Amino acid sequence: MSKGQYVTAEHLEKLREELKYMITVERPACSKAIAEAREKGDLSENAEYDAAREAQGLLELRISKLQEVIANATVIDESKISIDKVGLLNKVTLKNLATGQNMVFTIVGESEANIAEGKLASTTPIGKAVMGHKKGETVEVQAPVGLLKFTIEDIAI
Repeated sequence: MSKGQYVTAEHLEKLREELKYMITVERPACSKAIAEAREKGDLSENAEYDAAREAQGLLELRISKLQEVIANATVIDESKISIDKVGLLNKVTLKNLATGQNMVFTIVGESEANIAEGKLASTTPIGKAVMGHKKGETVEVQAPVGLLKFTIEDIAI
Protein backbone atom coordinates (compact mmCIF):
# COMPACT_ATOMS: atom_id res chain seq x y z
CA MET A 1 0.00 0.00 0.00
CA SER A 2 1.68 3.18 -1.11
CA LYS A 3 -0.61 5.78 0.42
CA GLY A 4 -2.00 5.68 3.90
CA GLN A 5 -5.58 5.13 4.90
CA TYR A 6 -7.41 7.92 6.66
CA VAL A 7 -8.29 7.01 10.23
CA THR A 8 -9.41 8.74 13.38
CA ALA A 9 -7.03 8.88 16.32
CA GLU A 10 -9.43 6.62 18.23
CA HIS A 11 -9.43 4.01 15.47
CA LEU A 12 -5.64 4.14 15.16
CA GLU A 13 -5.40 3.41 18.89
CA LYS A 14 -7.73 0.40 18.46
CA LEU A 15 -5.53 -0.88 15.63
CA ARG A 16 -2.44 -0.53 17.83
CA GLU A 17 -4.17 -2.43 20.66
CA GLU A 18 -5.20 -5.19 18.26
CA LEU A 19 -1.62 -5.46 16.96
CA LYS A 20 -0.22 -5.61 20.49
CA TYR A 21 -2.69 -8.40 21.37
CA MET A 22 -1.76 -10.39 18.28
CA ILE A 23 1.95 -10.09 19.01
CA THR A 24 1.85 -10.66 22.78
CA VAL A 25 -0.99 -13.20 23.08
CA GLU A 26 -1.87 -14.84 19.77
CA ARG A 27 1.67 -15.26 18.40
CA PRO A 28 2.95 -17.10 21.52
CA ALA A 29 -0.22 -19.26 21.51
CA CYS A 30 0.47 -20.22 17.88
CA SER A 31 4.07 -21.09 18.67
CA LYS A 32 2.95 -23.21 21.60
CA ALA A 33 0.39 -25.06 19.43
CA ILE A 34 3.10 -25.81 16.85
CA ALA A 35 5.48 -27.07 19.54
CA GLU A 36 2.80 -29.32 21.04
CA ALA A 37 1.87 -30.70 17.62
CA ARG A 38 5.56 -31.28 16.78
CA GLU A 39 5.92 -33.42 19.93
CA LYS A 40 3.28 -35.82 18.63
CA GLY A 41 5.59 -37.47 16.13
CA ASP A 42 5.97 -37.71 12.37
CA LEU A 43 5.32 -34.25 10.92
CA SER A 44 4.57 -35.57 7.42
CA GLU A 45 1.35 -37.19 8.69
CA ASN A 46 0.50 -34.74 11.45
CA ALA A 47 -2.66 -32.80 10.53
CA GLU A 48 -2.56 -30.92 13.83
CA TYR A 49 0.93 -29.63 13.01
CA ASP A 50 -0.17 -28.57 9.50
CA ALA A 51 -3.19 -26.74 10.92
CA ALA A 52 -1.06 -24.96 13.53
CA ARG A 53 1.47 -23.88 10.87
CA GLU A 54 -1.32 -22.61 8.65
CA ALA A 55 -2.85 -20.67 11.55
CA GLN A 56 0.57 -19.17 12.26
CA GLY A 57 0.94 -18.12 8.62
CA LEU A 58 -2.46 -16.42 8.64
CA LEU A 59 -1.66 -14.67 11.91
CA GLU A 60 1.68 -13.39 10.58
CA LEU A 61 -0.10 -12.11 7.47
CA ARG A 62 -2.65 -10.25 9.63
CA ILE A 63 0.14 -8.81 11.79
CA SER A 64 2.06 -7.65 8.73
CA LYS A 65 -1.00 -6.03 7.16
CA LEU A 66 -1.91 -4.29 10.41
CA GLN A 67 1.66 -3.00 10.84
CA GLU A 68 1.50 -1.59 7.32
CA VAL A 69 -1.85 0.14 7.94
CA ILE A 70 -0.56 1.66 11.20
CA ALA A 71 2.73 2.78 9.65
CA ASN A 72 1.03 4.47 6.70
CA ALA A 73 -2.14 5.77 8.38
CA THR A 74 -3.08 9.41 8.06
CA VAL A 75 -4.87 10.64 11.19
CA ILE A 76 -7.83 12.93 10.57
CA ASP A 77 -8.18 15.99 12.79
CA GLU A 78 -11.83 15.66 13.80
CA SER A 79 -12.00 19.32 14.88
CA LYS A 80 -11.51 20.41 11.27
CA ILE A 81 -14.37 18.42 9.77
CA SER A 82 -16.68 20.57 7.69
CA ILE A 83 -20.31 20.03 6.76
CA ASP A 84 -20.15 22.25 3.66
CA LYS A 85 -19.22 19.30 1.44
CA VAL A 86 -19.20 15.55 1.99
CA GLY A 87 -15.87 14.38 3.34
CA LEU A 88 -14.41 11.81 5.70
CA LEU A 89 -16.26 11.38 8.99
CA ASN A 90 -19.36 13.15 7.69
CA LYS A 91 -22.69 11.56 8.45
CA VAL A 92 -24.53 11.66 5.13
CA THR A 93 -28.25 11.21 4.44
CA LEU A 94 -28.98 10.15 0.86
CA LYS A 95 -32.36 9.78 -0.80
CA ASN A 96 -32.59 7.10 -3.48
CA LEU A 97 -34.50 8.86 -6.27
CA ALA A 98 -35.85 5.58 -7.70
CA THR A 99 -37.28 4.22 -4.43
CA GLY A 100 -37.68 7.36 -2.32
CA GLN A 101 -35.88 5.63 0.55
CA ASN A 102 -33.31 7.39 2.71
CA MET A 103 -30.02 5.86 3.78
CA VAL A 104 -27.76 7.30 6.44
CA PHE A 105 -24.10 6.43 6.85
CA THR A 106 -20.78 7.88 7.93
CA ILE A 107 -17.98 8.15 5.37
CA VAL A 108 -14.83 6.52 6.78
CA GLY A 109 -11.48 5.14 5.67
CA GLU A 110 -11.27 1.54 4.45
CA SER A 111 -10.01 0.09 7.73
CA GLU A 112 -12.97 1.52 9.66
CA ALA A 113 -15.70 0.47 7.22
CA ASN A 114 -18.49 -1.59 8.74
CA ILE A 115 -21.83 -1.47 6.96
CA ALA A 116 -23.62 -3.00 9.99
CA GLU A 117 -22.52 0.06 12.00
CA GLY A 118 -23.45 2.45 9.20
CA LYS A 119 -19.81 3.15 8.29
CA LEU A 120 -19.20 3.28 4.55
CA ALA A 121 -15.69 3.38 3.07
CA SER A 122 -14.88 6.43 0.98
CA THR A 123 -13.47 4.05 -1.64
CA THR A 124 -16.81 2.34 -2.37
CA PRO A 125 -18.78 3.44 -5.44
CA ILE A 126 -21.29 5.39 -3.30
CA GLY A 127 -18.52 6.83 -1.12
CA LYS A 128 -16.59 8.03 -4.17
CA ALA A 129 -19.73 9.47 -5.76
CA VAL A 130 -20.71 11.65 -2.80
CA MET A 131 -17.26 12.90 -1.76
CA GLY A 132 -16.91 16.64 -2.35
CA HIS A 133 -20.59 17.21 -3.11
CA LYS A 134 -22.93 19.58 -1.25
CA LYS A 135 -26.33 19.20 0.37
CA GLY A 136 -29.08 19.23 -2.26
CA GLU A 137 -26.89 17.94 -5.08
CA THR A 138 -27.77 14.81 -7.03
CA VAL A 139 -25.10 12.19 -7.61
CA GLU A 140 -25.03 9.16 -9.87
CA VAL A 141 -23.52 5.83 -8.91
CA GLN A 142 -22.76 3.03 -11.34
CA ALA A 143 -23.70 -0.17 -9.52
CA PRO A 144 -24.02 -3.80 -10.65
CA VAL A 145 -27.81 -3.29 -10.82
CA GLY A 146 -27.40 -0.23 -13.05
CA LEU A 147 -27.19 3.52 -12.62
CA LEU A 148 -28.46 4.76 -9.25
CA LYS A 149 -29.28 8.40 -8.48
CA PHE A 150 -29.21 9.90 -5.02
CA THR A 151 -29.89 13.35 -3.62
CA ILE A 152 -27.73 14.43 -0.70
CA GLU A 153 -30.37 15.32 1.90
CA ASP A 154 -28.06 16.17 4.81
CA ILE A 155 -24.41 16.38 5.81
CA ALA A 156 -23.57 16.28 9.53
CA ILE A 157 -20.77 15.41 11.90
